[in-house]
Amino acid sequence: MKAVVTVVGKDTKGIIAKVSGALYEANVNILDISQTIMQDLFTMIMLVDCGESKDDFAGIDGRLQAVAEEMGLSIRVQREEIFSSMHKI
Repeated sequence: MKAVVTVVGKDTKGIIAKVSGALYEANVNILDISQTIMQDLFTMIMLVDCGESKDDFAGIDGRLQAVAEEMGLSIRVQREEIFSSMHKI
């Protein structure tokens, strides 16, 4: 199963490390990543493979929400098929 992770928040040190660390702990593989900073706003989109994760989807989301709360970020994780169907024109 693939998922799309979006991260938005005030730019600060360690965002990528914390998010990728949480995914690593769940045995989730990062397939693609794009990040940018607009003034002081950090944005990142990741495509991840959850197929070998030791956590279910809710567990992965829980790990990411813990990072979001700790760092004052907005983190959303959606199954790739749902993300794709929501963003089709």
